[in-house]
Amino acid sequence: MQNFNHKFDIHEVEVTVGSETIKLQTGLMAKQADGAVVATMGETMVLAASVSTKEQKPGISDFMPLTVNYKERTYAAGKIPGGFFKREGRASKKETLSSRIIDRTIRPIFPEGFACETNVTAMVISSDDKHDADVLSVLASSASLVISNIPFNEPVAAVRIGRKDGQYIVNPTKEEQESCDMDLVIAGSKQGLLMVEGGAKEVEEEAIIKAMETAKPEIDKMCDVQLKLRELAGKPKFEYVVEKLPQEVVDLANGKFREEAKNILHAFSDKQTRDNQVAALKKSFTEELTAAYGDNAATYAGIALENIMYEESRNLVLHEGVRVDGRKPTEIRPLSSMVGLLPRAHGSALFTRGQTQSLAVATLGTPDDQQMVEGLDDTTYERFMLHYNFPGYSTGECKPDRSPGRREIGHGELARRALLPLIPSEEEFPYTIRVVSDIMESNGSSSMASVCGGSLSLFDAGVPMKSPCSGIAMGAISGDGKFVVLSDIMGLEDHLGDMDFKLTGSRKGITAFQMDVKLKTGIPLDVLHQAIKQATEGRMFIMDHMEKTIAEPKKEVSRFAPVIFKMRIPVDKIGALIGPGGKNIKRITETTETKIDIAEDGTVTIAAANADRLDMAKAEIDMMTAEAEVNKIYKGKVVSIQPFGAFVEILPGKDGLLHISEIEKHRINKVEDVLHLGDIVEVKCVEIDNNGKVRLSRKALLK
Repeated sequence: MQNFNHKFDIHEVEVTVGSETIKLQTGLMAKQADGAVVATMGETMVLAASVSTKEQKPGISDFMPLTVNYKERTYAAGKIPGGFFKREGRASKKETLSSRIIDRTIRPIFPEGFACETNVTAMVISSDDKHDADVLSVLASSASLVISNIPFNEPVAAVRIGRKDGQYIVNPTKEEQESCDMDLVIAGSKQGLLMVEGGAKEVEEEAIIKAMETAKPEIDKMCDVQLKLRELAGKPKFEYVVEKLPQEVVDLANGKFREEAKNILHAFSDKQTRDNQVAALKKSFTEELTAAYGDNAATYAGIALENIMYEESRNLVLHEGVRVDGRKPTEIRPLSSMVGLLPRAHGSALFTRGQTQSLAVATLGTPDDQQMVEGLDDTTYERFMLHYNFPGYSTGECKPDRSPGRREIGHGELARRALLPLIPSEEEFPYTIRVVSDIMESNGSSSMASVCGGSLSLFDAGVPMKSPCSGIAMGAISGDGKFVVLSDIMGLEDHLGDMDFKLTGSRKGITAFQMDVKLKTGIPLDVLHQAIKQATEGRMFIMDHMEKTIAEPKKEVSRFAPVIFKMRIPVDKIGALIGPGGKNIKRITETTETKIDIAEDGTVTIAAANADRLDMAKAEIDMMTAEAEVNKIYKGKVVSIQPFGAFVEILPGKDGLLHISEIEKHRINKVEDVLHLGDIVEVKCVEIDNNGKVRLSRKALLK
């Protein structure tokens, strides 16, 4: 009989990172991929698989056709997806953000000119509710590329750094993260740091640098273990041919068009004017190339001119200390801000920095408006949301309006993370808060404009924030053995520079940080330290401007915002308030036109369109949940008559005995001589015994 037992060529390596052991395995799963690795930390496992077409896209392009997808399978946590179809649907916010983290870390490592379509998939196949899979997915993705035949030669890795009681923690557990004052994902290669993403609770500048210093040795260890795995299971890298510009095109560009391109950079600080001038120059260049290069003429002209712009704009900064728009390296673009533009919005602001503008609008809602976020291991609710929109008209482009893409989701989350530590607690301010940042025009740093505009709109809405929040995007240009740090970079500097990092915070400290580096060698820590210091100076300048527009939150919310009130009732009264089948609470909400939410601990939240309706609902709830009090006078309804007295309902569901001797000052023979069923009678509570029984008196109130 034939033996069908499969032989697997399995290779495993492991490394200790922080206090955890991480294992990398290849050869068991996804063997037809160019490279596949399973990374395991605790009982969290990520499978990463990489594939490439092996064929360069035709033509010359500086764009790397890389697609990264991070996916969380619900079976990883022993769950079945919700919804009608019972299967995973569109990517969640967590999946989108994690995909971006992987992409931003591995993209700079691919060789220049490499244009073979490449796909990297990182899939969470087991989750232990302790270890976050995002940093593990960076390691698995890099390892799958390192051992593959794809020309990705330098491993990268990522760690999460938290800080608790002044101590830095490498890859803190999810439980530990809750008590940390910072949460940074830091990624890089052995040469340097490439990517940082995270938030903090107003920490000092030095904390960010210290976190990077803590992360680097751990990253190095994970890079080394990938090289070890490559020795065991690596494939030879395939060869590819990079198409280059014909030398004749380069010579013509340098000889005839360089000076004009340089003049455009010097003469035009306005983005649209400069773009129009460059377009006209490209058209002239294309016409000269058409006879010799046909359909490739426009592509060659565009690339040659972009190379010139790259060199000349960097030379301006490095040799003359001047930027394309005439600013000095530390100079901020002109600022403008205003609030209260939209009369019916709860809070609104228009923040403009140079040619970048955000219309930020804050809306206050009820607890019912909170965003439910279903994760692999738990379900949470977001009380503060920030949504970022980047329409085509913001850059003068004619393009279809689609649902938010990865960039918009990422920018929105960065701005949300920046403002979140400054949002008051639900106990202080019981509203659900949503900020929308619609970018009206853009020339770089639109996410930071969203932070500034969002802060202003929240002040205008009367949200009692701990402090205003400002943000700034920084850049760096390297050459001739030095780095020049640029404050408040515009679009061209972002595109042609070596680094883009964004810093947000209050006057007290940093609340969010994001960095992307294009250099494979990373950015030296001393340069990053200078950049953070320079960014803080820029942020304070911007915050001074913002405080001239609105110095503190408005004392009251908009008259168009819902009125919200919280009260506490005894837990044993919850059932009485709700009523059989929700009868009581439904009656109150319908008659008072309010929204009422009842928590398990007895907290009742009332949301109403105005104060009058809120007072009506509050009075109803007070009456239904009140406890009888001795010596208090009540108006009650006679609900039962007995030979010895009458039972009077003094509170909803609460009766008291009015003894026959307590009805009149004089003796009566029958209760019915004075009272009848349904009568409304004023009585005084004279006693509540140990069993909670209430004794009433009418006689005590008679003159």
